[in-house]
Amino acid sequence: MPTAFTIQEAVLRLAIAAFLAALLGWDREKARKPAGLRTFVLVGTGACLFTLLALEMIHLHSSGENTGLDPLRIVSGLIGGIGFLGAGTIIHSGGKVEGVTTAAGLWLTAAIGLACGLGQYALAGIAGSYGVVVLLSVLVLERFVSPRKSPGERSQP
Repeated sequence: MPTAFTIQEAVLRLAIAAFLAALLGWDREKARKPAGLRTFVLVGTGACLFTLLALEMIHLHSSGENTGLDPLRIVSGLIGGIGFLGAGTIIHSGGKVEGVTTAAGLWLTAAIGLACGLGQYALAGIAGSYGVVVLLSVLVLERFVSPRKSPGERSQP
């Protein structure tokens, strides 16, 4: 039975999604955030897999006629699911909101997984690179701009 892509192509897409997700998740892991490396890799790989499955369903059920299959429904479901997961990482504690960067990182990771699932490696790589650059450059900038704090003191937003 013909498929939308070879198993080697599927493995490549999943591996690239996992790798790029790991790059983003590593920053959250180092910052000791609740959603770290494992969470990011699972989100990126899962988003890629959902995309691969959607493409496969469309391929298997397309016979040249309108079958009612809409790949954007998969994208919509992914976005909703990631929104729910991201909302779970955001907490309000002591008048402060924390976890927004992690939630945004999960959102970007899902988009990267989606791009990998579609075989859009260049877009996924560019988006992953931008995410890593933003996370690392802001961290470096904060160290230069913020005054030195005592070891137990947290920085204020």
